[in-house]
Parts: sequence; structure tokens; C-alpha cells
Amino acid sequence: MVRIRGQIGAWPVDLTVELDAQDWAQLAQHVTLEKAVAPAVAAAPVANDALWQTTLELLRHAGQVDGPQLLGQLAALAGGEAAGKRLLVRLRHCAKVRVETGADAPIYHWVG
Repeated sequence: MVRIRGQIGAWPVDLTVELDAQDWAQLAQHVTLEKAVAPAVAAAPVANDALWQTTLELLRHAGQVDGPQLLGQLAALAGGEAAGKRLLVRLRHCAKVRVETGADAPIYHWVG
């Protein structure tokens, strides 16, 4: 789920968009991330927090996802495989997520 708040002229805008895991993956295929020339120090935690919240929403909407599929989705969202792997590691230590050993790959389950 993505919430967009702001204003268009004098009119307030409060929009909520719900996407399932497949929608997020499809959207991520069309998004390219550009490196900032001089990123602001204060902006980094906000961006990381937004990415983390998106990661949690992705798994919550899916319910459960196998590791390789989730890595592909997270790599697309985060802008690279290394960043996707860091998010997987963070998910392993999240209290809202249970990781089960599957036959061929780990399975990530949302337990809320």
C-alpha cells in the first residue's frame, strides 16, 4: 500500500493505492533508479525507511514468497541485487516474518 498526501493548488490530496506482489514486481520492471550526485545526509534514513516499509508491504500482501522470487522483487525495488540481499537479511531478523526452510530455497512468511 502506498499513501500519497499533499496538495494540488489549494486542494488537499490524500490517496491510498493498494498493490499486490505481482503489481509491485511489474512496476519495479519499469522503474530505473538514478544515483544522486550528492545525496543529502538527512534524506538517507527516510529513503531507507520508505524502502523497508515497501518491503514489508510486499511480503504482507503476498503472505508467503520463496527466497529467489523475493530477492528478484527486492532487487528491482532497491536498485540492485546487493541491496535486495540486505533487505532479505533484514527480513530474516524481523519479528513480523518467519523464514521456513523449503526443499530448494527458504520461504518467507508474513506473520504480522
